[in-house]
Amino acid sequence: MLTLWPSEVRTDLRGGLKARDKGDLELSEQFIRRAWETSKTVPLSVFKSEPYLKTSGIAILLASVLEAAGKPEKAYAVYLDSLTRLQHAGTNSKDELTGPEKLRAVALSYKLGELAGDLRRPEEEERHLVWAVEAVLRSVLQLGDHHQDVSQSESLSSASELSSDVETRTMISELALPQWATKTDVAAPLEALGAFYANMGKLDYAMPLYLQAISILVPPPPQYSSDEDRCRGAQLMSNLSELIIRSQPQLTEETLHQAEAWAAKGLEITVYAKEHAAANKAVDPTCELAFAVALFNVAALRRIAGDKDEATKLFAMSLKQSRTIGLESGIEHAEEALRQLGSETTPDPHPVVPRK
Repeated sequence: MLTLWPSEVRTDLRGGLKARDKGDLELSEQFIRRAWETSKTVPLSVFKSEPYLKTSGIAILLASVLEAAGKPEKAYAVYLDSLTRLQHAGTNSKDELTGPEKLRAVALSYKLGELAGDLRRPEEEERHLVWAVEAVLRSVLQLGDHHQDVSQSESLSSASELSSDVETRTMISELALPQWATKTDVAAPLEALGAFYANMGKLDYAMPLYLQAISILVPPPPQYSSDEDRCRGAQLMSNLSELIIRSQPQLTEETLHQAEAWAAKGLEITVYAKEHAAANKAVDPTCELAFAVALFNVAALRRIAGDKDEATKLFAMSLKQSRTIGLESGIEHAEEALRQLGSETTPDPHPVVPRK
């Protein structure tokens, strides 16, 4: 495969890969960094088709070695350098990015958001995830026309407006993705930004993003979605039902009904997906986890509604499933819920969804 790379970087890439495979990360970094620096100086024409996909691939290889060597800050800098070059190319009329190159920019921005979270840089985490979401809407789904160099406040506003627009969500669920993009590629940034806002307590931002991700992962018939994608969507439905409860200072019957509807739908999807996988003699880890979470969430909502018997039954089922898959947090939460039900007088208005 290295023969696909131009001679200017081929030798260093080969040396870097060999050193990495032998566990010599320092030497690997030296070789691959030299290839990365060389890629910035040679004409793009030497990379032939989709040059930005290939040059960013060198950067990703270097950053992955740096991460493996315990150098996340240096890895972050390399990812950022590569993304900046892709963003610049995307705004240059002479360098029209291909579909896979646009998706690479989304993946880099998503990765930077994830790494910024690990490095406890929330402002940078938000900025990168917002950019990834807007790039998905603009470049992959071709919704909106938001310029890449807008300010952070304008970017956040446009992402929020698109996320909360019902027509946009309907269009997303009905659009066929381009061949070069998968549902996971498109939904992951939406899901990550939604989780970021949920953790920050900005539920009005989080819920529309979850809704968008759900519409991609669990589209209406006749569109097809894999069991894994559907179960990821089911997990988001569980998360959404929790946020619906959290968003209301005083719980109403209408709010509880809405939360239960999403939780029940998530459980229904996981049950179907598990049965489908079993029929094919397969086990999907995503669906197994989603099943445990969905059972717990529906149980928690039944508990709030005062249906102690059904809540006890579902908590017990969640406990059994959590034990089956070794989900320690699920075991802990289900056991605690069952203990509380034994002496409960007032239901907890804010159910806790166990997480992996």
